[in-house]
Amino acid sequence: MEVVVAIEERISREELAGVFASSGINRPYQDLERMDKMIEQADLLVTARNNGKLIGIARALTDFCYCCYLSDLAVDKDYQHQGIGRQLIALIQKAIGEETALILLSAPPAMEYYPKAGFQKASNAFLIPRKK
Repeated sequence: MEVVVAIEERISREELAGVFASSGINRPYQDLERMDKMIEQADLLVTARNNGKLIGIARALTDFCYCCYLSDLAVDKDYQHQGIGRQLIALIQKAIGEETALILLSAPPAMEYYPKAGFQKASNAFLIPRKK
């Protein structure tokens, strides 16, 4: 298996929906118009592909100089526990540079993963949740 991790300018909404569905991440993958917006408005799309098939995605919003919000990190369940998520994170970090903080909100099931991937737990976050 040869996994290629790269920054891409554009992916299809069907690819994004597919990797969200196959990863187990809680995202509105049935709403393809929303998938389009999520792709178009992202500042960074880092993908993992196996023989051209999208198997992982890191989607980030950033100013490239102070902070970067890692909005999505998803890897197809068939490819999890192989270091692909860490590769996606590493390429995000390389793209944003050392002066930019990488920030995320974790889903409860992933709370154990992120410290292993190099993140420090923060207790000073606040959230106004989405309504839909």
